[in-house]
Amino acid sequence: MINLIDVYKIYGSGESEVRALDGISLEIEKGEFAAIVGQSGSGKSTCMNIIGCLDVPTRGTYIIDGNDVEGLSEDQLATLRNRTLGFIFQQYNLIQKIDIFENVELPLVYAGIPSYQRDEMVKEALTRMGLGDRIHHYPNQLSGGQQQRVSIARALVGKPQIILADEPTGALDTKTGLEIISFLRELNKEGHTVILITHDNSIAASADRIIRLLDGKIIYDSKFDAEDKSKDFIKSENKNDNVENASSEGGAMH
Repeated sequence: MINLIDVYKIYGSGESEVRALDGISLEIEKGEFAAIVGQSGSGKSTCMNIIGCLDVPTRGTYIIDGNDVEGLSEDQLATLRNRTLGFIFQQYNLIQKIDIFENVELPLVYAGIPSYQRDEMVKEALTRMGLGDRIHHYPNQLSGGQQQRVSIARALVGKPQIILADEPTGALDTKTGLEIISFLRELNKEGHTVILITHDNSIAASADRIIRLLDGKIIYDSKFDAEDKSKDFIKSENKNDNVENASSEGGAMH
């Protein structure tokens, strides 16, 4: 589904060169629930932008759903984003001047779906998120958790294969954040590939695979099942000796 091969993202040149991504290789298979975790400056946001076709590598290869992004035009990239990817952002990115029905409808408009089909699809998505009775409310009339549910409905309405969630709980209280993570797990069980971007190790622990970035490199990549996921490992990731602890947990070092 997703394959990054020796990918670099470089800003500047010479002494001012910054390698936001420094030769990473990564495969994410269809149906995985993976968390890409790292602190500010680790490269996780750059990685997210490339996976989401919002940016392109300086060099290296990125293949998504069989498409090599290097050969795609801006219009083709936009079409790929619209049909293959659903985005959930920390700050919701809702348009305040239109109601939530119209917010969720926008990706379908861009995709050229007829209005009579859009109406049914939007209502279905909002109803699933528990907002069927508020379809004509505006974003500022909703709580933060409700606004994030609108953004999830918008991400899901076109039935994308991949859900890319960028710090989806960052602006929410703990209880609401856990509800959002629980819903992402539900989507994954239904067959969606879910990629969670976070700096929060406890949120990353919700995923079945943890990929840790540091200084633009992958330093840890391991899959877990429900029985063997180590909470001690997650706690240790808050310490400077995280690499040694990760290694002792049996992860693959890069």
